Amino acid sequence: MHTLAFDGRMGASGDMLLGALVAAGADPAVLDPVEAALDVRYHVGSTTKAGIDATTVDVILDDAEADDPARKRRPEHDPERGHDQSHDHDHSHDQSHDHDHSHDQSHDHDHSHDHDHTHTHAEGAGPDRTYPEVVALVEGMDLPAAVERNALAVFRRLGEAEAAVHGTDLDTTHFHEVGADDAIADVVGVCLLVADLDVERIVTTPVAVGGGTVTMSHGTYPVPAPAVTEVVADADWSIRGGPVDRELLTPTGAAILAELADGADRLPDLAVDTVGYGAGDADVPDRPNVLRALVGDGGGGLRRESITVLETNLDDATPEVLGALQETLAEAGARDVSILPATMKKSRPGHLVKVVVDPADAERVARRLAEETGTLGVREGSAGHRWVADRVFETATLDVDGEDYDVAVKVATDADGTVYDVSAEYDDALAVARATDLPVRTVLQRAEAAIRDR
Repeated sequence: MHTLAFDGRMGASGDMLLGALVAAGADPAVLDPVEAALDVRYHVGSTTKAGIDATTVDVILDDAEADDPARKRRPEHDPERGHDQSHDHDHSHDQSHDHDHSHDQSHDHDHSHDHDHTHTHAEGAGPDRTYPEVVALVEGMDLPAAVERNALAVFRRLGEAEAAVHGTDLDTTHFHEVGADDAIADVVGVCLLVADLDVERIVTTPVAVGGGTVTMSHGTYPVPAPAVTEVVADADWSIRGGPVDRELLTPTGAAILAELADGADRLPDLAVDTVGYGAGDADVPDRPNVLRALVGDGGGGLRRESITVLETNLDDATPEVLGALQETLAEAGARDVSILPATMKKSRPGHLVKVVVDPADAERVARRLAEETGTLGVREGSAGHRWVADRVFETATLDVDGEDYDVAVKVATDADGTVYDVSAEYDDALAVARATDLPVRTVLQRAEAAIRDR
């Protein structure tokens, strides 16, 4: 399986993701739709971070706008900006605002076709936009369908995070710096570059968030910032504190990875084709401030899915209550319910109920379990994830005495698409068996064989 893997030990931001993808082989020419829609262009260069040659991608104002003072970025310490770093940090990856632009960018890969001028960075340029305005802008870029879908999903994550932090609703949420031209260029640009790499799977190792505090217009908060914590709560991957006291993971970087990447405890087995490093803006002592991207072919495995396991012991539940749990807990969001015989205190016979749920549904399912059974406590188990197959349903059409009958068949595959299980749905097979006087087992076997032989 063609895989893109990110090494998140120094966090992630929009510009780091852009740089890592270009360095890993994505063609900057695919960024043209963004330049056509916004008054910006991408400037590709290089720098060295603690001895690592890394790629920089800056979003800068278009030449036609560079002399317009209203379009230029204000100084980083302009008091009118109020140091609103909850929105302002998505592009720099340097929350102390000591932007290190002293490196020598040769601009050999400048996507602008003209590099004989002073670059005016687009950070914060353009109007603040509401979530619907950002959606309309992205939909007007004439992007490939998959790219548009991913970009809009990233902005939805950002919008929901901002709405949750500020107590607003999604449609009225204002993207301040996150809705400015450079942030839109980051999000859509990353989605375009990922599509150009044509990978089948994206993973990231645990992502570093940094440490210390970050100052915003609403006050000083510990790292990670509130918007970041909202985004990562729905991510498949985990975060780690450190390794330095500065903010390393920005809301834009977090939202992009949350939408595109599965979590991995470590880099997967890969036959590596290309490796690229995207530079963060700051110089960090004793370590390269870079995001590494690896592209290559990996073995097809199962998909990693975050779960929570709920348990309770019952010694007084009736058979009717136990029998109904499969249905009632599934209605509340349970993914799997198991009921096992157990020996309780004083050698009383009882049952152990185990329920697999999405972490977001755990509290609701636990309450439903307590309501249905009367249990006084529900334990949350230690399982953090499970490995699951990709599953699709296909229809097998059986000819019995000149009549056609349909049976749904579940097909399980690994990440490479290799089929390793085919299982006909029992209820469908039973209905066909009753209509045809065939044994249920025969119907099951014929339906599964029909799918295998395709």
